[in-house]
Amino acid sequence: MREKVEKALDTIRPALNADGGDVELVDVSEDGIAKVRLTGACGGCPMSQMTLQMGIERALKREIPEIKSVVAV
Repeated sequence: MREKVEKALDTIRPALNADGGDVELVDVSEDGIAKVRLTGACGGCPMSQMTLQMGIERALKREIPEIKSVVAV
């Protein structure tokens, strides 16, 4: 499952990179929770929670139905 999540994150990265940020996969639990770390400009951005929920989580759930949620660590 980790490989699937990494592949899905690769499709999101160009948009984050364009704003000076990135996302790093920390862990994927057995119950479908992906833990990510927003880095660069995304790490301290006030809109990072919206990016996480509306961008990253939505994209991962669309690509990988087993993903239940995405949390920042």
